[in-house]
Amino acid sequence: MRNPSREISDTTSYNLEFFFELSPDFMCIAGFDGYFKKINSAVIDTLGYTEQELFEKPITQFIHPDDRELTAQKRNSLLKSLILTQFENRYIHKNGNIVWLQWSSIALEKEEVVYAIAKNITAKKNVELQRNALLQSLSEDNKELKFFNYSTSHDLRSPLSNLTALHQLIDTKEIEDPELADYIKLLKLATENLNEIVCTNMDEWIKKDRNSIKLEKIELHEAVTATCNSIEQLLKQDQVSIHTDFEEASEVYFSSSYLNSILLNLFTNSIKYAKPGTPAVISLKSEKRGGKIVLTYRDNGVGIDMKKAQDRIFKLHQRFQEASENSKGIGLYLIHNHLTSLGGSVSVSSVPNEGTTFVLEFKDGK
Repeated sequence: MRNPSREISDTTSYNLEFFFELSPDFMCIAGFDGYFKKINSAVIDTLGYTEQELFEKPITQFIHPDDRELTAQKRNSLLKSLILTQFENRYIHKNGNIVWLQWSSIALEKEEVVYAIAKNITAKKNVELQRNALLQSLSEDNKELKFFNYSTSHDLRSPLSNLTALHQLIDTKEIEDPELADYIKLLKLATENLNEIVCTNMDEWIKKDRNSIKLEKIELHEAVTATCNSIEQLLKQDQVSIHTDFEEASEVYFSSSYLNSILLNLFTNSIKYAKPGTPAVISLKSEKRGGKIVLTYRDNGVGIDMKKAQDRIFKLHQRFQEASENSKGIGLYLIHNHLTSLGGSVSVSSVPNEGTTFVLEFKDGK
């Protein structure tokens, strides 16, 4: 007589193996001895090694040398807590390229094995690296500009102010030699003219720097589409859903490059800090409010503890997630800087595990 429950059990076991092999994600079982015990085809495709090569060497041999120490620390932590999520590290492809992986792992102490699944986040990391390089370049340029401003003020304005003050102390009426008195008057006039030239040039330089940012009318739908196209692979890979409502206010008067940077940072943060096992859902809605265009951005991610973040939320190099060792803490800083530098503003509200909402205000260009 057939045993239906036995058949179901066998079928379920067969299907799990089927899914394991066909999963596009990196799936493996590793022993406490540091070697792969079982891998799916995605591991071979992702790293470029043969199955035999992957089994013959310790896993650490495939990890980027700069990430081996951190990975070892996380592995020890995993063996104690038996679970690890959202850990990122780099592996070396057989062709020498770097592959970024984001891991979720669970350890079975009795069996002395670790079950792990990893997503290939190389595309997302390349976006982050480009963003970091841009910020570094901007930071260096800003330092040079500040140094120039300081040097000019120190080397020219300060001596000129001293000369002006000295001239004010000299009473030409008491100088008996009329020729000398005339020379002093000419010197005073030359000092005042030079001071005016320096100040005027400095003001023009500052004004020119501000005016170098091109403002234009930007269709919000087109801006979102362009940003999505730049990270299309990442959005598909993480099954991200994006919903927009721009009926009330379809455009903003802003910098195109700044808006692209803002949207890119918002999208990649929502993906990076999505709740484990839950695809990111992003919504954007625009409206006119008090003479400004307001864009509300929401996601369903892990959220931020605002009590802990307090007034650090938009500061440079701030991180608000425990699992964000590789984050540089610059995304929110850039968003705030881009908006405020052009007369806008940004505020944030968030509850842990309930998502985050950003309210972006743009000056109405009409």
